[in-house]
Amino acid sequence: MARPKTYIIKLNDDERATLQKTIRNKKTCKTVLKRCQILLELDEGQGTGLTHAQLAHSYAVCPATITNIVQSYVKNGIKDIIRYNISPNSSAALRKVDGRAEARIIQMACSPAPEGHSRWTLRLLEEKARVELDVPVGREAIRQTLKKMNFDLTKMPTGASPQRKTQNS
Repeated sequence: MARPKTYIIKLNDDERATLQKTIRNKKTCKTVLKRCQILLELDEGQGTGLTHAQLAHSYAVCPATITNIVQSYVKNGIKDIIRYNISPNSSAALRKVDGRAEARIIQMACSPAPEGHSRWTLRLLEEKARVELDVPVGREAIRQTLKKMNFDLTKMPTGASPQRKTQNS
């Protein structure tokens, strides 16, 4: 036997119109679009009557997402549904390596290897970046930067600069 609904969603005409307008807007991001569609589906007056699990399956979201959307609507209203908040802890906000730092890392990797070493390693690049860059950059950030630029530090002939990977290699 199913648990009774804790929150009952009854949208008025203004809220329904706001959701439909947001859905029709071409600049609406996917997250907000799905929230609006799910809320319209959950409406007691004109919704489809699907369960949370069925909605989660049809919109390819977690059932907890449906619950969070409902709770957000009940507590904060329609404005909270149609607004997209980026968390300050998201990966985009925490990015340490900007374009200038990436360019400097690539420039370091293209330079000749330090005395006593046959090639650059991530640890050597990290040490040099710690000295030369303003922002401390870790090994993982350096690795991701090199990977993004298709640099391969392992396939270097001695005394040459790093080679870019080609499609055939």
